[in-house]
Amino acid sequence: MRVHISRSLMDQILSLAAADHREICGLLLGSPGWIHDICPAANVAADPARHFELDPRTLLAAHKSARAGGPTVLGHYHSHPGGRPEPSSTDAACAAPDGSLWLIIGGGEARLWVATGIEGGKAAFNGVALDIM
Repeated sequence: MRVHISRSLMDQILSLAAADHREICGLLLGSPGWIHDICPAANVAADPARHFELDPRTLLAAHKSARAGGPTVLGHYHSHPGGRPEPSSTDAACAAPDGSLWLIIGGGEARLWVATGIEGGKAAFNGVALDIM
């Protein structure tokens, strides 16, 4: 699997993550194989410095827009302040193996993942090739 994203969009995501000591999050919008846009969302987690939870209003509005012909919700992005751009144990415990993309930012870089199955009661992730254009 290979997914494309523009350099300007990637820079925007990295800038949002660098500007906040808490976990930032938002939605990835586009079409299969292409991230065309993002929709930043409030992190409504009880402890946003260590976890993320997308604002449900943003999530519902994006899915409603997609059903009306707007861009498809491909997945989401979130940051690991002070961490690595790879799924944490919390991510694995909360993920559904539904094929959604997980763009994780950490240490000033981003990596793309997809939850593909369940191992030991938690989601298993596979890396996805991300072409920044």
